[in-house]
Amino acid sequence: MQPHSVTIPNQTWLPIRNQKTGREEEQKLQFNFTVCISNLFGDYNNVLQFAQTLEMYRLLGVDRVVIYNTSCGPELDRLLQSYSQEGFVEMVPWPIHRYLNPSKGWLFSQSGGDVHYFSQMTTLNECIYRSMERSHYVLLNDIDEIIMPYKHNNLMSLMDMLQKQQPNTGVFLFENHIFPKHHFEPSGRFHLPQWSDVPGVNILEHIYKEDPDRSKYHPYKMIVQPRLVEQTSVHEVIKNFGERFKVPMDVCRIIHVRVALRGSLKFEQLREDKRLWDFQKKLIPNVDKVLKRAGLLGSEGRS
Repeated sequence: MQPHSVTIPNQTWLPIRNQKTGREEEQKLQFNFTVCISNLFGDYNNVLQFAQTLEMYRLLGVDRVVIYNTSCGPELDRLLQSYSQEGFVEMVPWPIHRYLNPSKGWLFSQSGGDVHYFSQMTTLNECIYRSMERSHYVLLNDIDEIIMPYKHNNLMSLMDMLQKQQPNTGVFLFENHIFPKHHFEPSGRFHLPQWSDVPGVNILEHIYKEDPDRSKYHPYKMIVQPRLVEQTSVHEVIKNFGERFKVPMDVCRIIHVRVALRGSLKFEQLREDKRLWDFQKKLIPNVDKVLKRAGLLGSEGRS
């Protein structure tokens, strides 16, 4: 029987771009660390925390931040355009709301919709495949989360140590620690006048964190070697090659400034954590610089 061709009209074909020869595999990857931010939506406009988080990641050694943008506020849009022109941020338009009714919450039974949470898992997987041939590591986390080393001053030193200790591991999981944004450091030393008109949370003012409730399911976020991951979810990979390792919290954990998760805790039950302050001498002028470049810093801004 002779094979016959099949005509499929009006199809869009996506070429496979990660076919590499052995020699090409040996070439240096373009980036050491890429951060994948799954979705911006709902006119999100937390400008100050956004800038602080990106500049903190830059200090830790991140080379590229990929963001899937459904919608954001006007000030954040100006900041994103500035970062995109610089090349640190790669913006991927994600107008999924034009084609489907996306769920606006993570729990389907409450939020419904045609697709879960603006298709968050689709964007995370797309970002992993986008990064396979250009980034050694990929960080999978939200924009208000910082995967923070506590025994190293940058991510490369951290990962060099972890890979030596766990040579067959391609997925590293980090515990999430919540810093409730309604508790402030009492001296006000980082309540800086140049940021008073910038919308958003000032993460340097929040030094009190909740201990996770480990009697319940506790979500992790991840650093992965993208070529060892076939499919991921938000808090854990679904299919991967090699091993997975939960990194001890004293080595590295997530700083997550947001609303309280354990709202029943009293202030006396929170723990003090000033790790971000170790970077403040470089972080503050760097944040000033990017805000000024985007035209978001008032007259109090530093030159």
